[in-house]
Amino acid sequence: MTGMTLRTPATLPAASPGPALAPLGDIARTAVLRPLRVAFVGNSLPRRCGIATFTTDLEQAVHALADVVDTGIFAMCDPGEEYDWPGSVRMSIDQDNLDDYRAAADFINRGGFDVVCLQHEFGIFGGAAGNFVLGLLATLTVPVVTTLHTVLVEPTATQRVVMRSILARSARVVVMARMGRDILTAVYGADPAQIVVIAHGIPDAPLESSDRAKQKIGFAGREVILTFGLISPGKGIETMIEAMPAIVAAAPDAVYVVMGATHPHLLRDAGEAYRESLMARVEALGLSRNVVFINRFVDRPELLEHIAMCDVYVTPYLEAAQLTSGTLAWSHGQGRPVVSTPYWHAAELLADGSGILVPFHDSERLGAAVLALVCDAPARLAMGRKAYAASRSTVWAQTAQRYVECFRTVCRKDRLQLVGRTVGVA
Repeated sequence: MTGMTLRTPATLPAASPGPALAPLGDIARTAVLRPLRVAFVGNSLPRRCGIATFTTDLEQAVHALADVVDTGIFAMCDPGEEYDWPGSVRMSIDQDNLDDYRAAADFINRGGFDVVCLQHEFGIFGGAAGNFVLGLLATLTVPVVTTLHTVLVEPTATQRVVMRSILARSARVVVMARMGRDILTAVYGADPAQIVVIAHGIPDAPLESSDRAKQKIGFAGREVILTFGLISPGKGIETMIEAMPAIVAAAPDAVYVVMGATHPHLLRDAGEAYRESLMARVEALGLSRNVVFINRFVDRPELLEHIAMCDVYVTPYLEAAQLTSGTLAWSHGQGRPVVSTPYWHAAELLADGSGILVPFHDSERLGAAVLALVCDAPARLAMGRKAYAASRSTVWAQTAQRYVECFRTVCRKDRLQLVGRTVGVA
């Protein structure tokens, strides 16, 4: 204390009159107009998975909006992996290191972010049922909007506890299909007012015929059926392979293209055994000319080219409990006619007739629906145009705007609560 002048109340200068407190309505308007800073927590490219693609696309689309001043991704890193993160990634979180979660929350709190958008899937976080993420949520001092990529109808006891904790900490929860809202309210007791349905975003690609892309990629003159995404059991690829002999009998130049790398977790645990079993079945059926595997994870431009070349897109998933399919959203949004089993996302998206639904595990019905489109160009093109028109409201710019409206709502509510506590009205 040597050399320091202690200023007592008597020696303090008279306080100058400060500005009057703004009415709560003015504060609400300020919260609406103030440029936002948004932190995203989830997987990120170049990690190879659907959530990484989704988070990256959403961050870029939100960042491009005029009323957003800054965004950053706090990227989950799976054990033993290292990634060359882009500049949009502010910090990497080792999924099994609890200290990393708290450090990320501290970074966000100090960094002046207004809101956190958490991408949730049980498998990308460490701990029992991914409960390490709860440490991050408990440390955050800003409102949280959580996007749920999976909503389980029959959770384990631990999964139920984790999900209810996430719901309790989230100002809003986003699901991509109406079924998600129904499950959250019925199974987890969520408040319906807390839940927002925002469809999966899609690239804003032009509607075009398949001829140009076929010529470029090497499938000119053939009828192309496509499935893409990380390969794993449950996708129903074997059902489509079993349907191909009947299709080829009527359309000898038809080709089923299966594009995508094996899911990293499956590759780590079982190698390429599943893919090899599919390839063996193709050989046994004599379909080596009519089924093609493209074993790699492709970037957006190449993926859009492959979607553009297909005449029919197929998602023959084996179970109904699939709330979100990015591959379905992208293909539907690029104006490709879709044949799908009626898992939740497909049942909602294609209910307007912009695709065809067939029963699970039914290769005969699947093949008949695909063949009908392959052999009827006018019907196929009309269905594609309907899908394209129906999806325009979900291009990334529109989807990002809906997210920002959600961010604005929770920030306004958070600010009003803070001011209310300050002035004694809350």
